Amino acid sequence: MEDLLVENLFSGNREVQIQAATELSKLSSKQRHRLAERGIISPLVSMLQSQDYEAIEASLLALLGLAFGSERNKIRIVKAGVIPVLLDLLQCQNEQLIELTMAAMLILSSCTANKLVIASSGTIQLLVEILNLINSDVNNSSIFSMQARIDAIATLQNLSTCPQIIPSVASSGVIYSLLQLTHCSEKSSELTEKAMALLENIVSSSENSIQETVSIGGAIRILVEAVEEGSPQSKEHAVGILLHICQSCRDKYRGLILMEGIMPGLLQLSVDGTWRAKSMARELLLLLRDCSNYASTSKQSKHELMEQVMQAIDADAEKVTGTTLRLVEEMITKLSI
Repeated sequence: MEDLLVENLFSGNREVQIQAATELSKLSSKQRHRLAERGIISPLVSMLQSQDYEAIEASLLALLGLAFGSERNKIRIVKAGVIPVLLDLLQCQNEQLIELTMAAMLILSSCTANKLVIASSGTIQLLVEILNLINSDVNNSSIFSMQARIDAIATLQNLSTCPQIIPSVASSGVIYSLLQLTHCSEKSSELTEKAMALLENIVSSSENSIQETVSIGGAIRILVEAVEEGSPQSKEHAVGILLHICQSCRDKYRGLILMEGIMPGLLQLSVDGTWRAKSMARELLLLLRDCSNYASTSKQSKHELMEQVMQAIDADAEKVTGTTLRLVEEMITKLSI
């Protein structure tokens, strides 16, 4: 059967190739890896350039099957010249093909050996352009599905883990795109989680990235909203970004953060966030605590703030550590003066 599949993929006959690619997707992982060693990746990549929807879809599914769980096959696929072809497919007008193509970009970019090749092919700028196109679609009629959007951000996140690439990611204009996506999305959504994760990675990379983030109108407000309304992961990344901002120049940014009413959400996060979020929230609280004019800028009264925090402490009494409790009580005392 394997011999026939190889023969059919190299046959050049459209119907036969599509059938072979479809059958390939049904094989076991071990069988697919054996076939990859026999050179079947090359005809599959050629099928992507056929201008035939059915052939492209069958090839993408087959390539995804080959790449899944195999770093060697991911490298082979990229070496076969697939990236420029995938970038062309991302600009087609078919939602299903775009989603499959974005999934392929994501899985291929997870391989360390592929990152520089992918980044040098224009992938970063195209993905940022796609995110900007999504942001500008006021009627929400974009052909990019939610999964494709998530995979686009996750691909950029994969690439940004490479030290040589992150400056290109940071300077691509993606910071604005991520903040806009977060602003327009549910703060507890997976899309926001991915956007906040990538933004934290970028902001932690350089002082220029911090300055660019803060210079964008409404940026801190968006981050505060993520701390207040996000999923546990979004809150963790958002407080991490705010901590990086405040650490970079405490005197310059502390007041800006406080003016957005961060304290209630930050106090809450220091009690019931993830382990990492709690740690960062406490650290940020210590950086903000000496700002004496907070009481006049907070959107909540002292009484409301104290009541909210004490309710959180009561609800999680068994989980609150002595250190956290003392920190929260000290903050409340300071705000009550």
